[in-house]
Amino acid sequence: MSDAFVRDYLEESVRVLRELDAGMVERLATGLGSARDGGGRLFILGVGGSAGHASHAVNDFRKLCAFEAYTPTDNVSELTARVNDEGWDTSFSEWLKVSRLGKADAVLVFSVGGGSKEKNVSNNLVLALEHAKTVGARIFGIVGKDGGFTGRVAEACVIVPTVSPDRITPHTEGMAAVIWHLLVSHPALKRAATKWESVK
Repeated sequence: MSDAFVRDYLEESVRVLRELDAGMVERLATGLGSARDGGGRLFILGVGGSAGHASHAVNDFRKLCAFEAYTPTDNVSELTARVNDEGWDTSFSEWLKVSRLGKADAVLVFSVGGGSKEKNVSNNLVLALEHAKTVGARIFGIVGKDGGFTGRVAEACVIVPTVSPDRITPHTEGMAAVIWHLLVSHPALKRAATKWESVK
């Protein structure tokens, strides 16, 4: 069996890494560090695979970066109650309201498309970010495609370059994991050693 697909995918991944905007990643790191150092909390939002990323990243930002961090998708009972009783679109924004999101806090979005009202995709992200804007919270993102609504409203948003129109989702979600691991290792954010690096 040919390994052409594997080679192509890996080469695309290398190309994505080369084309990432390092300056924007730096802005994201320093912006998040500034929010934390100012006493703000971090709320991480994602849908689908990005919800899994959000949960993992909450752990990393809390444990390695001393950030008070949360994601609504970690509480499946509240999330599904809100979806059942009030609808999907407001599931994140209403959660942020109960969490008393304020101007000292930050919201970080993981999303392939960044949310779009016009295309009726990930409206819960759009409404959550509209609420964040209303209260003056800081907005950050790691997204794909053209950045969508997140890209338009975030103060720092890393847009994963599209190198293959057939593989936008896997490359965006794969690189999101690379980027957030970079962030929790960044000197502006990291406060604690990772376990295996500290084992002698």
